[in-house]
Amino acid sequence: MKETDDGPEPGELADRLTEVFDLVGPLYRRAQRKVEQDAPIEGLSVGVRAVLNLLREHGPMTVPQMGRAQALSRQFVQRMTNDAAARGLVEFAPNPAHRRSSLIRLTAEGRAAITAVIDREHAVLRQIDGDLTDAEVTACIRVLSRLLRLLDDVDVD
Repeated sequence: MKETDDGPEPGELADRLTEVFDLVGPLYRRAQRKVEQDAPIEGLSVGVRAVLNLLREHGPMTVPQMGRAQALSRQFVQRMTNDAAARGLVEFAPNPAHRRSSLIRLTAEGRAAITAVIDREHAVLRQIDGDLTDAEVTACIRVLSRLLRLLDDVDVD
């Protein structure tokens, strides 16, 4: 790859970023399958897991907020939220900022379920060889975050 003082040429950079996308898709799908293989213990689908994890990380949120945060349609998030509520993992609470859009929050059962899933995922991730440095992981997060921002204007509904 020919590089300038500022990095690779734009066309070459686009080719390299395509390699990133080519890896992210299969990685995501394999991770989904792994979650769904392991999650039957808690009865969680990947979609319900995503809802529970958002609530674990950010506290109570509305369905539209969760959809925007995960680039998922509001309708899909609503179905996952309804599934989680039917299992007693989340509950609907009044939203002082918006009467028609309830806040969704974790129940104790929901917190226990998502904690168990995250703990199992971390156990799997600890199996990675120690040849990745913190700087490499930081660079990976930076690149993926930049690519995500590039696509911020994509409508998911």
